[in-house]
Amino acid sequence: MAIGRPITLTDNVASKIISAIATDGQTSFTVTGGYRINAISVYRNGVRLVDNSDFTATDGASVTLLSGATLGDVLEFQIFDDFRVADAIVSDKATQTISGDVAVIGTLSGAAIGIQSSGSLIGAGKTLNFIGSGNTFRQVGDTIDVSIAGGGGGGLGTAINYVDGSSSPFSWIDKYATVTENMNIDTTVAGATTSYVVSVIPNITIASGIAVTVGSGKSMIIDVLKIGEL
Repeated sequence: MAIGRPITLTDNVASKIISAIATDGQTSFTVTGGYRINAISVYRNGVRLVDNSDFTATDGASVTLLSGATLGDVLEFQIFDDFRVADAIVSDKATQTISGDVAVIGTLSGAAIGIQSSGSLIGAGKTLNFIGSGNTFRQVGDTIDVSIAGGGGGGLGTAINYVDGSSSPFSWIDKYATVTENMNIDTTVAGATTSYVVSVIPNITIASGIAVTVGSGKSMIIDVLKIGEL
């Protein structure tokens, strides 16, 4: 046990000890991780030193002995910090606010994500499940891209709404479209049975260097509505 006035801790105070071995005549010591000013105790070979009589600690980073240490002296720095229940995550509290970033190592159980459509909240869920062959899902880094079949695929175009946002009887369809990624249209993306792969766009261009392969049992039909003949 260290010699000197003992330190007692309250329930909301935690401490840690940083040790250093002195060189002959050393007076300045850097405290790893720093400290709160007036919240540090210093021991030399187990004897507690007196602030401003034996040492000074005024910058939150270093401690200076007022008399040089002897080679091999063991300096111990006891660092104190507040721990307040108000700053902790309370397990049975319904709503809590955490400021700053939160890093979770492992699985975050019970989390839900809010789902919106055109800025309006639909609800919250733990899993997004996109069904139907026209939906594609791709994650690039921290971004998740979701594509839903519309004017460029097997749908009948993109809806044109009234000024108030309500649905009108009209939709629009691009006259030209370019395929920019390799595609293998087979049973994995276009149904397990014999099927037709259709587009309502009159002019489909395959970009240079891009391959579009129509697999067995699949038939490609461009401008299925014959819009280009209007």
